[in-house]
Amino acid sequence: MKSEAKDVDLKSKRVVTLRDAQDALAAGATRVFTAENCVVTPSARDFLQQHGIEFAPGSNGQSTHPISTGEAAIAIPQTSGSRSPANPRLFSTPEAEAVKKEICHIGRKLWLRQFVDGNGGNISYRIGPNEVLCTPTLVSKYDLTPEDLCLVDLEGKQVAGTKPRASEIFLHLEIYKEVAEAKAVVHCHPPHATAYAITGRVPPNLVIPEFEVFVGKVAISPYETPGTTKFAQTVLPFVRQHNTVLLANHGIVCWADSVTHAEWYAEVLETYCWTLMLAAQLGAPISRISEQQGADLLAIKKTLGLPDIRFDTSKLKECQLSDLDVPDSIALAPNACECKDGMPADMDIEGLVKSVTDAVMETIGSK
Repeated sequence: MKSEAKDVDLKSKRVVTLRDAQDALAAGATRVFTAENCVVTPSARDFLQQHGIEFAPGSNGQSTHPISTGEAAIAIPQTSGSRSPANPRLFSTPEAEAVKKEICHIGRKLWLRQFVDGNGGNISYRIGPNEVLCTPTLVSKYDLTPEDLCLVDLEGKQVAGTKPRASEIFLHLEIYKEVAEAKAVVHCHPPHATAYAITGRVPPNLVIPEFEVFVGKVAISPYETPGTTKFAQTVLPFVRQHNTVLLANHGIVCWADSVTHAEWYAEVLETYCWTLMLAAQLGAPISRISEQQGADLLAIKKTLGLPDIRFDTSKLKECQLSDLDVPDSIALAPNACECKDGMPADMDIEGLVKSVTDAVMETIGSK
């Protein structure tokens, strides 16, 4: 026998937490009503969805905007063409406190792995449609405590926290605005990966399977002064199809669905670069994974929902699985990120044709 539908009114709450969701289930709710602009925390959203409890519109006829930390993109509410004001109350929710502890734990991991020094590097997590938790300026990642963290909106305005946010948060915010799936960003300076970044080179592909699945082809962004708008925007051509980008003469940035996973990608890239450098010292050719085996790895990556430039067949130069023209190299010049008609956009076609023609005519004339 089908149970009768029951509504539960949560309009008095500005933030709906997991405890509220559990209470609604205990009351037999099949639908909950929430106030306009109410924030639904990640665990509450997941709990209500798992138990088939739907969100009812707010008092003004608009739907509430749950915070997503899973596969679905965050729904960004639009008010007269602009974002809703950031909600400082999110800073003190149980979910925010859990994320703060995770950020501090990851900060210590970065320091222990020597991925950051001094007060270098920064970490953030998008906890709401227009709210981002982030690390402060001038604090070592080893020494971070939850009380040190900040809350900013997507334009970088700080709305909570006693210590000032880092200037490089704008790099993170550009990624959040460009990639709906990005929930966490980690920026750090691992030495072996940064060695590639300061030489303008990227590591080759099809050598180690874990790297192919979790990171894959790496992009490198041009140098701009850290903390500036220009610096933040250097990654925009790359972050939709790469979850890891080398920052020229600086370090790396990784995004993921959680702070822990973003730090994993930094570890995977750093270990890969380090391993390639060690292998080069052995003086023997590097064994490569075959194209077919590489295709199998790419298929696994696609099922995990991870981005890769090679999924886009319109990027003919970059979508090749491997860099077989230089099979033993451990450092390659990065491919152009923009192609036109299958050729790099900046290639001088007429000049190329002329140089080939001159070479042919010179060969004929010498015979």
